[in-house]
Amino acid sequence: MSDGARTLPDTGALTTDDAKERLREVLRERRSSFHRHPTHGHGPGCEALTVHALQAVDGAQCVAVFVSVGAEPCTRLLLERLSEQGVEVLLPVLGPRLARCWGRFRGNHDLAERSPGRPPEPGGQTLPAQAVAQAEALIVPALAVDSSGHRLGQGGGWYDRMLPLRRDGAPAFAVVHPDELFTDRLPVEPHDQRVDAVICEEQWFLLEGSQFSSSGPPPG
Repeated sequence: MSDGARTLPDTGALTTDDAKERLREVLRERRSSFHRHPTHGHGPGCEALTVHALQAVDGAQCVAVFVSVGAEPCTRLLLERLSEQGVEVLLPVLGPRLARCWGRFRGNHDLAERSPGRPPEPGGQTLPAQAVAQAEALIVPALAVDSSGHRLGQGGGWYDRMLPLRRDGAPAFAVVHPDELFTDRLPVEPHDQRVDAVICEEQWFLLEGSQFSSSGPPPG
């Protein structure tokens, strides 16, 4: 855990759903206040995160990633670097009747906001949800991660539905800012899916209890 990690507000008196929503409010406000992406190009933080992410998925020929927006940790540079290395990149897209689907990254020029309020999505063929099984690693967004791999997302449930569809042996890496790592346990529901590792600007590392923690590569 990063020394910059903050304490979580006390949500013990709230239901799990209400506790999650309270934490999302706090974490979104912190993120928007303390983390800003450069208006043009990429900053040192983008470069550092990209280096660690490339180390984490080294050797994979297909990786599922997400397109960062706003104050999220930057994945735009990572998309470019993976593509330059010949790695196939899958990105989330909304399919027919709001189905959760995937599309292939074909360059930043192809990304566009194709659904109101959604992150930019690629054009081209829409792949079914099960296409995530092609990926040898998944790089997923999070507002926070605790030391046991519990992840707090934005609340849409995308990755709680997608992670069970991944192939056996495909690790899930949550991308967060260093101060979004917590030793305090996040509120958890039965359907919530754990991640195996964390990638941030400072480092990447496997989490306790991960199936890869005893045999995986050392932290970068």
